[in-house]
Amino acid sequence: MSETPNLPASLTLVGAGKMGGAMLAGWLAGGLDPRRTAIVEAAPSPEIVELCAARGLALNPAAPPVSEAVVLAIKPQGLAATAPDLGPLIGPDTLVVSILAGKTIADLKARLPGARAVVRAMPNLPASIGRGATGAAASPEVTPRQRDRADALLRAAGLVEWLDDEALIDAVTAVSGSGPAYVFLLAEALAEAGVSAGLPAEIAARLARATVAGAGALLDAEATEAAQLRRNVTSPGGTTAAALDVLMRADGMPALLREAVAAAKRRAGELAG
Repeated sequence: MSETPNLPASLTLVGAGKMGGAMLAGWLAGGLDPRRTAIVEAAPSPEIVELCAARGLALNPAAPPVSEAVVLAIKPQGLAATAPDLGPLIGPDTLVVSILAGKTIADLKARLPGARAVVRAMPNLPASIGRGATGAAASPEVTPRQRDRADALLRAAGLVEWLDDEALIDAVTAVSGSGPAYVFLLAEALAEAGVSAGLPAEIAARLARATVAGAGALLDAEATEAAQLRRNVTSPGGTTAAALDVLMRADGMPALLREAVAAAKRRAGELAG
């Protein structure tokens, strides 16, 4: 991977689990200086220990430095217990980037009194392999330079969409945050339907998995809109058209997804804080 411009000169990552560790790998590949990178992780995996030793990153230093950027990637429920130890990491000019689901900018500032410039981001599971979709919102104190820094950090995990209104994070959570589960359910249901149509379970599962993965790859590779790609594979009066007549009826897939996303957005709002 070529170097990524605008990465911060120094960084402290708080939480190096699956998501934090994957993002860290992307930052290092993009040119983040390992000598000015610190990792705070209560239970580092063997992979993180090995990475830190090999690349010279400071793992759980006794006195973590004040960095240009602090990325919070701990479990959301761990914020209350961890927050008192984070104060020394945050200076008046430190950019705080949080990927803690459900934790608002106001809540982060309340628990981290030294934090001024805060970016709240909502990535999704494919971010762990660099193919994620992230929505992000910035507090008013975030400068254009800091936003560039945050953008560079988040783009290591995939697509980034910036939101003018933090309240839209709930909608992002419902669409892309929870969205991978909807796609996995599609693969699961398609395989079950294949079994009902007479296919052996193992073959149906492999066909469904490859179909969903292949369609996703095609959607990513093509600039064509999803609706047009759908029309391209739907011959009038053919088998696909017969299936879509069922899926697109009034109570079909579009209506179900609208209902599902609305329910997820509503729940995200209830959990925020």
